[in-house]
Formats: sequence, structure tokens, C-alpha cells
Amino acid sequence: MTGEDRRFGLGASLALTVASTVLWGVAHLAAERRRTGLALMVVYVLMLAGVLTVFTAFSADLLSLAVQPLWLAWLTVALVVIALAWTGVIVWSFLLVRPARSDTVGRFLTTVLAIALCALVLAPTAYVTRMAYVSRDVVHSLFSRNVNPTAPVLAQDPWNGARRVNFLLLGGDSAPSRPGVRTDSMTVASVDVETGETVLFGLPRNLQQVPLPHGPARDRFPWGFTGDGPDTPGLLNEVFQYAEDHPDLVPGVERGKRGPALLKQTIGDILGIPLNYYAMVDMKGFAEIIDAMGGVRVTIKEPIVYGRHREGLLPAGTRKLSGQEALWYGRSRTDSDDYVRMGRQKCLLNAVAKQADPMTVLNSFERLAAATKRAISTDLPQDLLPAVIDLSQKVKDARIRSLNFVPPLITTADPDWHLIRRKVSDTLEGHASTRTAPARTTPSATPDPETPISLDAACA
Repeated sequence: MTGEDRRFGLGASLALTVASTVLWGVAHLAAERRRTGLALMVVYVLMLAGVLTVFTAFSADLLSLAVQPLWLAWLTVALVVIALAWTGVIVWSFLLVRPARSDTVGRFLTTVLAIALCALVLAPTAYVTRMAYVSRDVVHSLFSRNVNPTAPVLAQDPWNGARRVNFLLLGGDSAPSRPGVRTDSMTVASVDVETGETVLFGLPRNLQQVPLPHGPARDRFPWGFTGDGPDTPGLLNEVFQYAEDHPDLVPGVERGKRGPALLKQTIGDILGIPLNYYAMVDMKGFAEIIDAMGGVRVTIKEPIVYGRHREGLLPAGTRKLSGQEALWYGRSRTDSDDYVRMGRQKCLLNAVAKQADPMTVLNSFERLAAATKRAISTDLPQDLLPAVIDLSQKVKDARIRSLNFVPPLITTADPDWHLIRRKVSDTLEGHASTRTAPARTTPSATPDPETPISLDAACA
């Protein structure tokens, strides 16, 4: 029985079409197709219950699923099937309750309404499908393929029994006046896998006489890295590019991976801990990521001059910085030094970690994805991404502390490598030395350079 047989008026046709969109089967019941109407209602309620269950009981796992290409593919298929079925029900309901053929205006209005309702259902599906495609593209572009594709995506213990996992975070900077990339920002994030509590160990870019790992690198520089001519005076921030330019230092490793491999091993030896993974952010790309987030809020304790020609000033106070402002906040050395800059970089990392909530990510998903692809390189494997996402949620709610190996604790021209390793060991074991250094008033000294400071307190 169609709308013409039942002679539904314009108002009834509009109301029943809308009602059938909200609850499948209403139009069928009105058209006396009770079995079909009840069946559609049951299917709709079961589908709705399933969706609500996923978004409530498994809400904590949704971000983890979003970085798994296989799950994204299944999600896309499921959404398309649901959207097409929903659209079919809308059209079917419209055909049952549309006004009589003689009511031209009524037919036109109900047809427009049905098309609008179909678009209302299909548009979000198209958007989510697009997000899934972009997410798959980012995962495949940035992260290496799974070592064992047949292994379960969510292993019982993705960290293989380790109590902590250590990430090397690099900020890469390049300039027209010099070849290659200098890793001017080098931070190791040591994360407790159970609690998410994190210690950031900061290494200054100008550490000298850095011991390189045993093998070809140590053979070439047995007494520490000294560089190779005026372009490489022998600072820690040059090791990355030096390895890229000299394949024999890291035999068997392809271009683009030689720098990270040698720097990970070098910094791991300096700190006395294994570095599991690295991530490098291009500084200009970092500004794009901040802009995609909508800015980042930080507390500026003293005015910061920025720009190559002192053309800008970041006033003191708590404010939201744009990407360009955040870039200068993290890189400016005008009227300060490398060590003050290192402290600001840690504050910036802390602010981004705290403010990159799921809603921020969703609202700027495509811009963030595009900026991330341009700005970040890493050796994290795809099959570890769910565990990293879960760990990042723990880090977001946990304490983050920082220990910078800078003067007066460390002399960069002649570092005490044994002291650095001891401080790292004491800090990670929770038995940091209670010995305090004399108070210093220089801008590069922390209140107690021997003890990790809480970033939440230091950056507020």
C-alpha cells in the first residue's frame, strides 16, 4: 500500500518521513506494513545499541583503533553499509507515505525533504570515511610496516616486560647558509609504562668530545667526535648529519636512517640507557602542527625577543601562541642562551602533550595529518601504535619532570660522562642524590641542577 492508496496529506507525509529517519519502521506501520515496520525497528534498535556500546564501553580504545589500518578499513566498510541501509529506509519510507500524485506541491516538498535527510545521513559518513582514509595514509607514510603482520595488533605486553620505554625526541633545523640538518633540540623521554610518569633528559646541542659507539664510528673518532673541518666543529648536534654524509660510519643502513641510528646509539651510550625509538620534528613543520591545533597556551615568565632582526616580542604572561610564535618561543636565544632555550622547549613539549586532546585532534584532523606528514620522521612500527596511543593517554595525566645536562651541572666543553650516567640511573631508580649545589643566579641554571624539576610547576 502506497501513500496514494492511504492518501497521506502533506503534513503527515513530512512527519512520517522524518519519524522514519529517527526510528526505522514508523512509516511502514502507518502504511499498515506491520511486520516490515517491526522488523526495521528491531534492526534499528540493535544497531543503535551496538554503536552506543562501542562508544561507551570501548571509548578508551577508539584512538588506538584509529591508528590501525585494518580496523580503519573495517570501520569504513561498516559505516558505508549502515549509511546506505539508512538511506534506503528513508527512500522506502518516503515512497510509502508521499502525498497523492495530484498534490504536486506536496510531492515536491516531501521529495526535497527526503533528499535532505539522505544527505544528512551520507555527509557524516563521507566525512568519517575521509578521516579514515587520511589516517591510513598518515600511518602508512610515517610508520614502518609491521615486522610480523600475522601477530595480534594488541599484544598482551607490547613492551616485552620493560618497565620503561625511552624515546629520543629531536628538533631538526636547517638553514640556507649550511648544508644538511642540525639536531638543535635533543631530548630523551623516559616513560614508565605502568603509570605514564615521564622524565625528560635534555642534552645541549654544543656538547663536545662526544664518545661515539664502538665500531666504525669509534675507529674514526677514538677520542670523541671532533667533526670534519670548519662546517663541523665537533658538536653533538652535528652527529646526525655527519652519519648521513658518511655511510661507512653506519654500514648497511640506508640513507635517511643512518643519522637516527648513530645518534640514538650515541645518546643512549651517553645516558647509559637503551633508546627504543626516535621521532624528529622539522622546526618549520612544528609551527604548522601548532597552527593546526589552534595554537598552544604557555606561560612566558620574561619577555622573549624573536625574529632574526629582533622584529618581534612575546610579552610575559599566559597566552596562546600561534605556530610561528611557538617556534620562536622554542628557538630564540636573543638576550639568553642555549640552556634557557632548552628549558622553554621542554615547557613547549609539556604544553602540547597536555593540550592535544581528542577533540582538538578531531576538529583539525586533516590539517594536523598534512602537517604531521611533512614535519615528522620516526622509526616507530605500525603494530606498536596502539600501545603508544594508550601510553600517551597515561602521560597526559601523569607527572612530567625534566633534568637538563647543562652548566653548572655539566661543562659542555669537557663533559663528565660518568656523572651524566649516574644522574640518569639515580633519577630513574628514584634515588636521586640529595646533595644540592650552591645557589646560582645565572639565567642558565635551574634552582637545583642536580634534581629533576616538575614541568607542571616550572612552566606555570
